[in-house]
Amino acid sequence: MTTSNDELLTRLAKIETLLASLVEQRTIKEWYSTAEVATILGKAEFTVREWCRLGRVNAEKKKSGRGVASEWIVSHAELTRIRNEGLLVDPRPYRHGG
Repeated sequence: MTTSNDELLTRLAKIETLLASLVEQRTIKEWYSTAEVATILGKAEFTVREWCRLGRVNAEKKKSGRGVASEWIVSHAELTRIRNEGLLVDPRPYRHGG
């Protein structure tokens, strides 16, 4: 079976792209955005932001550079805790429906 140099170069480029993606995914960061946490946990970014807002996740607000708005960030330690233990108990008082 003969493979042309162009085909080999194309395949090598694909492998390099996949490797770079894997390395990026495995790089441990000190802080993660809600979008990164959502991707890692397989959830929607909105869901992660709600967890932060409701106190289900220990997160901090960081200036985003877009005016007065700030965005949630989650530490690596908290991400590990979520993976191992799940969400924190909802701090809101229980409200019986009806």
